[in-house]
Amino acid sequence: MWRCNLSFAASSLYPARLVCAVWALTSTFRTGDCMKTRLLTSALATTLCVFSGLAMARSSTPEASSAGAQPSTSAQPDAASAEGSSADERSERKGQTKAAKAEVQYPNTTRVEPKLDLSSEKDQKNLNLGLDAANTGDKAKAEQYLQPLIDSSKSKYAQALALQGMASLKYNDGDLKGAIALLQQSLANGVLPNDTYFQLQYMLAQFQIADEQYQAALDTLTKWRAEGKRETADSYALEGNADYRLEKYPAAIAAIKKAQSLTDKPQASWNQILMASYAESGQTDQAAQLAQQQLASTPGDATSLNNAVAVLMQAQKYPEAIQLMEKARTDGTLKTESGYVNLAKLYLITGQSSDDSKPNALKATQVLEEGTSKGIVTASTDNYMLLGQAAELSDNVAKAIDNYGKAAATAKDGEPALRAGQLLLTESKYSQAKTFIQQGIDKGLAHKGTAYMLLAQCERGLKNKPAAIAAMKLAAQQPETAAKANAWLKQAGNSK
Repeated sequence: MWRCNLSFAASSLYPARLVCAVWALTSTFRTGDCMKTRLLTSALATTLCVFSGLAMARSSTPEASSAGAQPSTSAQPDAASAEGSSADERSERKGQTKAAKAEVQYPNTTRVEPKLDLSSEKDQKNLNLGLDAANTGDKAKAEQYLQPLIDSSKSKYAQALALQGMASLKYNDGDLKGAIALLQQSLANGVLPNDTYFQLQYMLAQFQIADEQYQAALDTLTKWRAEGKRETADSYALEGNADYRLEKYPAAIAAIKKAQSLTDKPQASWNQILMASYAESGQTDQAAQLAQQQLASTPGDATSLNNAVAVLMQAQKYPEAIQLMEKARTDGTLKTESGYVNLAKLYLITGQSSDDSKPNALKATQVLEEGTSKGIVTASTDNYMLLGQAAELSDNVAKAIDNYGKAAATAKDGEPALRAGQLLLTESKYSQAKTFIQQGIDKGLAHKGTAYMLLAQCERGLKNKPAAIAAMKLAAQQPETAAKANAWLKQAGNSK
């Protein structure tokens, strides 16, 4: 029996979008369908950052800024400009300051809190107007107020926040490198409250990952953690993502495990990186175990099912993969063409490695025909080829020829026609076989030599020795069949 090679098609793991605000930074990874004998890892969740409302650090006082407050344009920049305030207003500000200090996010940092230098009411007003415009997506207005502050303000604090606002505009325009450069300028300025400084530093790491600067992102995270003296689950998840993209799989595993240990609500999506890292580092059993655990916790979830099947296949645990997919088929949660097709391929792979391929081949046919009857599996070249392979492995030659013939009608190359012709040749149907084989040659084949040798056999069966010799001479011109063809021609007394 002529065995057929099977391969799995797979959709990409779509890059996720990481929605982040300056004060609420989280890492999320969303994957699409994943089904392949090798887990789709290279496409895993490129972390992107988008500003959710652009919650900018816009403060009139050092304390409020370090707490992440967002004062209005009426807020005063410093004590000197508050001389005309009432005692009640000053008392209220003191209360706000105490509350802000209680919310300091980086209390253990080694960085010395800088003294803010914003004393100009005009600069304060323009800064707030510019950042408000950036919040609402009004690029022209934001640039009108922020760029002059960057160019000529005497306040480094105002310049730093204006640079941050301009970085957001660059990001929204898709200019990641421009956004990164402006964030780096803002951080290098030196006059940012500690919380603002470290939150922007973290944002820089996210931007760098979005721009595929993975090692730079890791360096930024290392600095952020060393100077800020803060560890968060999200930061380790981000680190794990960067490590994974750099193929530092053991480091990625360690980072994701650390992330999961730092929260009682670890994101299920972090397991995608963990599974992929296990799989890529050869720890397929761990990957399979994790995938099955995730599927058990999210029954009916298509992505979890596909990931579980993918890692089980990579671990060559085909029976376990089939069991999961059959359960989904029974439960009615197997609803996609790729799901039905891949289940059929699993049966064929299992059948090819067994002493008797027929039972599994029949199951593959049953799966495909069920999917077709439900309108899920379409009448495509690839699917007809798969049905032909299943019929061939179950020794139903007539059905195999029929399906290969249907595939040949729409195929872009001659492989289906060649398969149909070869099977017809084994049935001694020389004329029909010749027609299909010639069709295959005309459409194009990866290995023409084999086709010419088969064509010669057809001509011999049709008692047309001159045509057989002509076909064999063509086979002799092909590297993969030259030796055999020349030996045949020599025996026939027609060597070149």
